[in-house]
Amino acid sequence: MKTVYLFLATGFEEIEALTIVDMLRRAEIDITTVSISRNLQVEGAHGITVTADCTWVELSTEDADWLILPGGMPGTKYLEEYKPLTELLTDFYQNGGKVAAICAAPGIFERLGFLKGRNATSYPSVMEQLKSARTSLEPVVVDGNVTTS
Repeated sequence: MKTVYLFLATGFEEIEALTIVDMLRRAEIDITTVSISRNLQVEGAHGITVTADCTWVELSTEDADWLILPGGMPGTKYLEEYKPLTELLTDFYQNGGKVAAICAAPGIFERLGFLKGRNATSYPSVMEQLKSARTSLEPVVVDGNVTTS
């Protein structure tokens, strides 16, 4: 059984997070939403408040198959500033774990070094940040264990 963790920070893009959650749950893939704050309630970029399945302190990713970052501002900024998350992502990625980032979040992967020499995509205004990647205008790009959209 696949296990997916999707991380939420205040200002996340609701459609990018909730579409993934909805589609994976319909496919009976285990997905857990994780608030990086101490609160389960996380307000999205458009004022929609979502109740995460757990907070960071309750998180155990020993069974993780995927770690996913939705975009949105300032959510992407907060995800990147949360060092425990970037450390988890780095360790997971370096051990071959599958990671995905949407919209503005591929910029985080760039700064963590995940995109060096890889094919990648992002929101058009973020594309210029992906200096070490071969960028594409495709809606989804998979290169090894990294997926960007």
